[in-house]
Amino acid sequence: MAGTAAAQADWEAVIGLETHVQLGTESKIFTSASTAFGDDPNTHIDPVVCGLPGTLPVLNQKVLEYAVKAAMALNLNIAEHSKFDRKQYFYPDLPKNYQISQYDEPIAEEGWIEVEVAEKGKETYLKKIGIERLHMEEDAGKLVHAGSDRLAGSTHSLVDYNRAGVALAEIVSKPDLRTGREAAEYASEIRRIMRYLGVSDGNMQEGSLRCDVNISVRRGPDAPFGTKVEIKNMNSFSAIQRACEYEIQRQIKAYETGEPVVQETRLWDESKQLTKSMRSKEGASDYRYFPDPDLGPIEVSSEQREGWRAELPELPAQKRHRYADQLGLSIYDARVLTEERQMAEYFEAAVASGADAKAVANWVTGDIAAHVNSNRLSYETLPLKPQQLAEMVQLIENGTISGKIAKEILPELLAQGGSAKAIVAEKGLGMISDPAAIAAIVAELLAAHPAEVEAFRGGKNKLQGFFVGQLMKRTGGKADPKLANQILLQALQG
Repeated sequence: MAGTAAAQADWEAVIGLETHVQLGTESKIFTSASTAFGDDPNTHIDPVVCGLPGTLPVLNQKVLEYAVKAAMALNLNIAEHSKFDRKQYFYPDLPKNYQISQYDEPIAEEGWIEVEVAEKGKETYLKKIGIERLHMEEDAGKLVHAGSDRLAGSTHSLVDYNRAGVALAEIVSKPDLRTGREAAEYASEIRRIMRYLGVSDGNMQEGSLRCDVNISVRRGPDAPFGTKVEIKNMNSFSAIQRACEYEIQRQIKAYETGEPVVQETRLWDESKQLTKSMRSKEGASDYRYFPDPDLGPIEVSSEQREGWRAELPELPAQKRHRYADQLGLSIYDARVLTEERQMAEYFEAAVASGADAKAVANWVTGDIAAHVNSNRLSYETLPLKPQQLAEMVQLIENGTISGKIAKEILPELLAQGGSAKAIVAEKGLGMISDPAAIAAIVAELLAAHPAEVEAFRGGKNKLQGFFVGQLMKRTGGKADPKLANQILLQALQG
């Protein structure tokens, strides 16, 4: 559904995200029922979850702690006083017929995060995205549509209330995003931050992080906003990007052909790669908010705020800047290393043990990351400890072993851990750095291949590679590459 490049240039997309983060508490937001995932349907429910008469909700204090920490990491202002409201919600996945949420007095407002946007074919750039608010609320249950009932001739649905009442933090961005790529990067950074904090596992496949996209288009940055369309419940960053790109083109085409763009909720069809209408979009008045009479006001003291702030880790954006500014890493390396907190901490521990940052980054983001991912391991339990990786890197730096030998011993280190220095000594893998020993081997090679020597001296310089290969074969890859090339070239040139 691509329009012409000229037509697209006249339009600007305006995008905002509502990100629902499942907070990783062991019990639900207003009851002690378990939040465990993957168990049999309706096995983690109780009278409060089911909304039975006479039950009263009680706020889980860990939910408040996690919500405040998340808000602090997003540079939001924490409210000293906030409250819970009832949001009228007439769907079977919430048995009370209302959802407990926060409306006009949320726990936190007015924040921002910085995202790094890598557009294909364009230079990577940083962008500051405003965040309007973060509020706490309970999740709904899950409807399972079982399809056609052949006997009754009708469809039917089942409901699982295990997820009902699970604590959510809803993070609402400002309409500062302009492309599908920016939207995907923003959502990715939100997930990264929540995982660093340890307040959510951010597992999108299990629904621990879900995004709704609000999107409209307008003719240029000074034009008023167009009609907003919501796309619900996308569960991957690539889906967010593709849904935005499709919807931008759909709305532009509609305006240019005189079709109406209506305020509605749409769904992303992954198989067909398009959005389709779901229902008309409700407004705040449709939900008939009012303060929940069973829950008192929420107060966060300055002592609580400062105590929780002191527990915040260094966040991904801070690490990226520090790796680039202080360690001299590239933007790409800094981004890959900070994707997961465990990887970043493993890298930092190796550098703290005295190894070169760039060399460690190459090993961690290359062979070690491949091993961890393919075997579904954790950096915390990896047999090769950061200090042992640092020792191996230092052996390469001081010329004891080559990178090729390091690659040979790495599988053993990854499987069992231990000292690279000890393995090298035990197996006799140390590099040959004696000029006389290398010169003797070179002399033997030249004597064994007189025709190739003559051809090299006749101008076929590429034959140097042949002799290097033969030298490494003779030495089992243990010859010091720099020294070997120097001695070999001198001998070839006569």
